Amino acid sequence: MKKLFKRILLILLAVLIAVQAPFIYRRYKLRQLAAKVAGLKQTAPTLPVDGKYNEYKGIIHAHTNLGGHSTGSFEELIAAANANDLDFVIMTEHWSDTIDTAGLTLNGVYGKTLFVGGNEIDTADSDRFLMIPGSGDAAGLRKMPTTAVLDKLHSENRLAIVTYPEKFRSWDSNFDGIEVFSLHTNAKKMNPFTAVFDGIWSFPAYPELMLASYFKRPDENLRKFDEIAAKRNISLLAGTDAHSNIGFHLFGDDAGNKLVKFKIDDYATIFGLARQHVFIDAGKPLTKESLIEALKAGRSFIGLDVLADTTGFRFETVGVSGKFDGGEGETSDDLGGFMLGVNVPQNSRIVFFKNGEKYLEKTVEVSTNSITTDYSMTLNIGKEELVTKPGVYRVEVYLDQLGPPFDKMPWIISNPIYVR
Repeated sequence: MKKLFKRILLILLAVLIAVQAPFIYRRYKLRQLAAKVAGLKQTAPTLPVDGKYNEYKGIIHAHTNLGGHSTGSFEELIAAANANDLDFVIMTEHWSDTIDTAGLTLNGVYGKTLFVGGNEIDTADSDRFLMIPGSGDAAGLRKMPTTAVLDKLHSENRLAIVTYPEKFRSWDSNFDGIEVFSLHTNAKKMNPFTAVFDGIWSFPAYPELMLASYFKRPDENLRKFDEIAAKRNISLLAGTDAHSNIGFHLFGDDAGNKLVKFKIDDYATIFGLARQHVFIDAGKPLTKESLIEALKAGRSFIGLDVLADTTGFRFETVGVSGKFDGGEGETSDDLGGFMLGVNVPQNSRIVFFKNGEKYLEKTVEVSTNSITTDYSMTLNIGKEELVTKPGVYRVEVYLDQLGPPFDKMPWIISNPIYVR
């Protein structure tokens, strides 16, 4: 009997080791990835100063306990934003029938970070938007059709950004942008079994990189964005949908005191993953108004700063005397006076898209990080011909040197340059 019991224990131990082996290996791979990421931070070049715009980085779509669905406090959120050197955070509290959550959330500058109070709203058509800035009548918008909500928001100079595009219906409506990448949506697609054991083995040492290792390119959202951008100018954005509410605690009270607590999605971790980098006219300060203006115009890009700082990236035209000279979000009808160029702060593979279709790929070294490309229909790269065809052009930048999944998940996603 004792021999049988020992044999069963040995079998169970062998099974346990066998089950854990892949996760031990994944932790080893994350350690290798962390070393590569540390190396990137040491090799980034200093890019030319942009005299036209100042660049600011921040996050969009954050919640606190004010709007429900979250356990995060103002103090926790402010500390995390400041620790991550964020220039701005756009709050999107859920609506309430009894209080103005946008008015009562964080508004103004706290430490080094500008906070803008917005709302996450619903319409009678079951569409959901981020409303920026928010409004005291956010709750009532759920009783109005989408078209009426958008008319109201635009008459009040507010932005309407589609959130949860996989559930959105009113694609013909006049919204301002699409949250093409959401950390929260991406997390919901994680395999729970894999995520739990990854969390045990890897999260304590490499929390940001463990979460980033599950990132996937939002193929369908980008396809939909490109489809709409072919018809009119809109903006693409990344949202954190930060709630700071996934974890557990043992023993606590209603005042928030907890004897033992563990949280996966704390603000400090989430704010280091994906950010929106925004360009504001050099002559203007960063304010609620200038930030909203830049986001509406599409003067921004998505950067996975968890891998390497994306500050300094530029997608813009390479000017020819007297011809169009602009960047992301800008439009031209000049068909022959400029080329398109990219500045990148790391060795990268740059994929160019025209009207949603892959148009060209180039690998660039940081020693020659300013490149111009041929945008003629012949794809004769060496000629550096001028743009001669209308189209909506954008780029995605990949860090193939980091290995999977970052050979398929973009490090940078630009907004388009429009040639109409």
